[in-house]
Amino acid sequence: MVIDVALAALRSAAGLGVAGNFAGHLEQAGEAADFANVVPTAAEAPKGMFPWFVPGRSGQLGEFPVTHDELVLPDQPGVDLQIEPEVGLLARLGYDDHGAVASITPEAVVAWNDCSIRREGARKISDKKNWGPASKGVAARGFAVTDIEPDGGLAGLRIASFMRRDGQVHAYGVDSPAAGYSYAGTTLIDWMIDRLREQRGADDTPLEPVGEYLTLAGCPDTALIGIGATRYTPFGETTYLVAGDESIVIVYHEGTSSPAGVADAVLAGAEHSLPQASVLVQRVGVAAAGP
Repeated sequence: MVIDVALAALRSAAGLGVAGNFAGHLEQAGEAADFANVVPTAAEAPKGMFPWFVPGRSGQLGEFPVTHDELVLPDQPGVDLQIEPEVGLLARLGYDDHGAVASITPEAVVAWNDCSIRREGARKISDKKNWGPASKGVAARGFAVTDIEPDGGLAGLRIASFMRRDGQVHAYGVDSPAAGYSYAGTTLIDWMIDRLREQRGADDTPLEPVGEYLTLAGCPDTALIGIGATRYTPFGETTYLVAGDESIVIVYHEGTSSPAGVADAVLAGAEHSLPQASVLVQRVGVAAAGP
């Protein structure tokens, strides 16, 4: 079932992400070395979780960054920006008596752009994730789910992404099955709960005590979680966003559209007409000048 995704509801939801949940993405993004001092929970496990928005928190993490249709370039010299095409998980959070996350209950999946600054030497992942309003994107419609199992809520879903520039369309991410995540389903849910309870972060890693942030924020009862970005095409790996581009992320059902059919729809400017698809199109612009 397709559902509407309201931005107003997301303002009280925690914004989280999973790092390194698609084989090869961190290497392509030039970020694998950042995790040299992170000991994974298992060889194939993601590297950790990170925050991109914490409701009520002071500083940059307290700025609500999500839009349905706009992406504003950071007002920072010498930085590059890449689309990060992902499945976004809308979930309900439960807590124990000590305020630690005890459950994550999937409610919907949606096309999500965890757009990221590529900048060497960033102290934490979150430093590259939220640079203010309109630095993240979520589709206005998603799919209701009760799980994210490869043969359940993610079954048949694929992730595609494109850049539209000067009237030309380029495949940006490798069209990939959502079931291709390293961790999915109960395995991913259990891992995320463990990380939100146990991940502490350290000065020599890019990770932070995300679960502690949620406790201090009053235990928000919902979350939007990016569960990992796909690999890039050669174009996407080497091409960064500039003003005037359009970033396109589509989560679609392979039973109603083929990868070639999705690409043709985007080429024709008809991506919003795709059946059984969660479609996110963001126009890239620059921040408005101050007074």
